[in-house]
Amino acid sequence: MDYKKISAYFIPSISDVLFAVLLVALFLTGSGLLGDGDTGYHIRTGQIILDTLSVPRLDPYSYLTPALPWTAHEWLSEVIMAGVHGVLGLTGVVLLFVLLIAVTYAYLYKSLRAQHGNLWLLLFVILLVMSSSTLHWLARPHIFSLLFLVIFYDLLDRFQYENKNYLYLLPLIMLLWVNLHGGFIIGLILLGVYFLGNLIYWFQTQPGKRENYFERCKIIGLVGLSCLLVSLINPYGFHLLLFPFKLVGDHFIMSVINEFMPTNLQIPRPYNLYLLLTFAILMLSRHRVNFIELILIILFVYMSLYSVRYITFFAIIAAPIILKRMDGFFRETENKIVRFLNRRSDSIAATDAQTRGCFWPISAFVIVLVLAFAGTVNLSFNPKEKPVKAVEFLQKEHITGNMFNNDEFGDYLIYASFPKYKVFIDGRGDMYGANLLKDYICIKNLGAGWGKRMIKYQIKWVFFSADSILSRYLQERPDWHLIYADKVAHIYVRDIPQYRYLIERYRGVRPVVGQFGIHKDFKRGSED
Repeated sequence: MDYKKISAYFIPSISDVLFAVLLVALFLTGSGLLGDGDTGYHIRTGQIILDTLSVPRLDPYSYLTPALPWTAHEWLSEVIMAGVHGVLGLTGVVLLFVLLIAVTYAYLYKSLRAQHGNLWLLLFVILLVMSSSTLHWLARPHIFSLLFLVIFYDLLDRFQYENKNYLYLLPLIMLLWVNLHGGFIIGLILLGVYFLGNLIYWFQTQPGKRENYFERCKIIGLVGLSCLLVSLINPYGFHLLLFPFKLVGDHFIMSVINEFMPTNLQIPRPYNLYLLLTFAILMLSRHRVNFIELILIILFVYMSLYSVRYITFFAIIAAPIILKRMDGFFRETENKIVRFLNRRSDSIAATDAQTRGCFWPISAFVIVLVLAFAGTVNLSFNPKEKPVKAVEFLQKEHITGNMFNNDEFGDYLIYASFPKYKVFIDGRGDMYGANLLKDYICIKNLGAGWGKRMIKYQIKWVFFSADSILSRYLQERPDWHLIYADKVAHIYVRDIPQYRYLIERYRGVRPVVGQFGIHKDFKRGSED
């Protein structure tokens, strides 16, 4: 019996360790992935699709009439989320996305490891990529886009630089991607970049050496056309291809929704270091970037600065480009410390290459699965951030009439109480459009004419964050009464006969927070 060969199946590789640590650590601290209430409406949408066996085209969650047209572009993700939720609740949903994150970055590590030799540099870069990406690690469908981006990028790089053609897989992946998340457009953009880069090389190269680039253009062009045609296989047809451009082109929505806002470099983030490091390496390296790398860097740097949402895409795209230059620098540098690090890297890499099997990743997955099914880990929305208790109160009382609510509260309310309550607004800002978002912002910030907008939507009660400007102001109004208060949410009703029973029942309720009075510029009766 060859014990050395057997032991190779039980010694974890570095990618195994990366996967297992990510999976277990993120799962045990998984409530962080539920930091966004959007997870709630995604689950409910999946349940609607499973119940009706159809993808909604009109909004079912808001009381606004007529019902707004809605492009549920993440419908397949939502079906998967609803199915998992039906078995394991929110714990299962978090486990699903933790697994996707672990697979994504383990795959990224392995793809980089196949191309670059220095293990220390690779670990440094992969940690920088992950730390830059954590701001968007949430239990939401965009995580599918991160995985498919890594796969697209790896297969295109293999084709371009190693002459390994696995591009026939891309249309199959696109068929899934287009129905899982709107980020599928990034896959088409990548194909366009590699096509354009090879086209430039074809024009620049002498006639006798052009054939290789022309052949690559032809193959990438055919695969790109196939992916484009496959992307039409979705419930909305070609309209879904226009959806990402329509969203990005709406400058008001991009400027008021937090995850779409431009990246603020004054906020300390690992991304800031990553961005500076990228520029420094590209400027100092002796190896010039090629046309494909140049287009990718310019495009994704711009995207990451245009919107914080795209930082995770930039982090992945920049990794192999800067690692190639860092690796070359280490190999060319004559320095005792660098030589020592290179030798240690080669030694560890040789040991790592001898490992076999998937014992540790499978073991890690089995452990978290057992913890989930046993109920040892039971994840839910954080009641210190989400209006959990307030919604329990609403479930008990069932207040009728149109409400005005915080958009994040709307997400949770859809998850916890639909169809009993319908919301004014939720996290689907792209569906509600600029005009309604302007009205929402005007009311919540007590802008000019906010009262007229309340009348316009026939709003009779308010469900809003406890320490908001609006809540503080309504505390001072004699025609509004506080009927529920905790540290997260306040609920106010108008002083009208419809709510007299609630006003009498909860007359003694006092605000828990937000007791700082109203701003000196806020005056009673100024809502008109």
